[in-house]
Amino acid sequence: MVRPLRPPTTRRSRPIGRVLGAWALLAVVALLSTPVSHRVGAGVTGLAFLVEFLTEGRHPWLSHRTPPPVVQPLGALAGAEGAAPDLWHPGGRSHGPWPGLVLIHGLTPDGKRDLRLTWAAGLLARAGFAVAVPELPALKAQQLRPGDAAVVRDALDRLAANPAVRRGPVAVLAVSVGLGPVALALDEPAVADRVGLVVALGGYAEARELVRYFTTGAYAFDGTAGRTAVDPTLAGSFLGRNLDLAPDARAVLALLQNRDPARVDTLLDAMPSRTRDLLEALSPARHLGRTRARLLLVHGREDPAIPFTESLRLAAAAPDRSRLVIVELVGHVEGQAPSWRQLADFVRLWSVCYELLAD
Repeated sequence: MVRPLRPPTTRRSRPIGRVLGAWALLAVVALLSTPVSHRVGAGVTGLAFLVEFLTEGRHPWLSHRTPPPVVQPLGALAGAEGAAPDLWHPGGRSHGPWPGLVLIHGLTPDGKRDLRLTWAAGLLARAGFAVAVPELPALKAQQLRPGDAAVVRDALDRLAANPAVRRGPVAVLAVSVGLGPVALALDEPAVADRVGLVVALGGYAEARELVRYFTTGAYAFDGTAGRTAVDPTLAGSFLGRNLDLAPDARAVLALLQNRDPARVDTLLDAMPSRTRDLLEALSPARHLGRTRARLLLVHGREDPAIPFTESLRLAAAAPDRSRLVIVELVGHVEGQAPSWRQLADFVRLWSVCYELLAD
């Protein structure tokens, strides 16, 4: 249903050195307007991180100034089940404690070994975080299941118990539909109190809206609407892995063949009650509105997998705690080489990196 994360490409970069240099100057100007106590480290590191991310490593500004990160299993807890998350942390002479961050993957058959995910974890560790990267079994099997929320909770527990991690609330960065189990985990007050910031990259708000988008190409929220061509292969592949939720094959076929957005709710309401309950449980907008964590919602305006209206819907669920950043410089979960016309996007994304690092 949602395309797996792709590894960083190795295509040649277009000549953007001068563009990046000018943007760096503008970012420094913005940096000078921020509080002195926070601006230097977070601003410079955020700039280097963003350039390397957007150019997919072809301009390794952060890697050139930091030692390689260290990766190891994140210590087990008494009574914990399943594989331990990986813990990525800064290398060199730094021994912590470091601020904690949990990185949650989306639908990918490689789970926590996805190449783009491990690359991102390494960059975050170079930026100074202790990064827990768990593997969510259902998402790895390209399924959406509430059980993955337990894996998120376990990763937060392990991170809190690790002496190399700074005490206090941690951040969670959820990729794509990985926001579903994160939001469900944060529905528990004891878990929510451990998280101060949730960053959603290409996230979604309502499971029903995802179904509507992938079967009809339609998306809409609060006066913003659009429609794209339907890729029946993607929808069929996802539903095929979740047939146990809809025993009646005719209902699934009717949903796949339907192209009328207004009919989607009727077709979903005809599904078994457990299917309807699942759609509600895995709708982040119904949970994130009740947590106290701040939300940083980053979405590509031309995202082909999840429409940006889903981040609009998320922001509306928690308007007092949400910051919404919709840009052209991000596709679904991948960046793209910048150009002059995307200068404003670059500065906005840099401010997101700064906020994460200075938190």
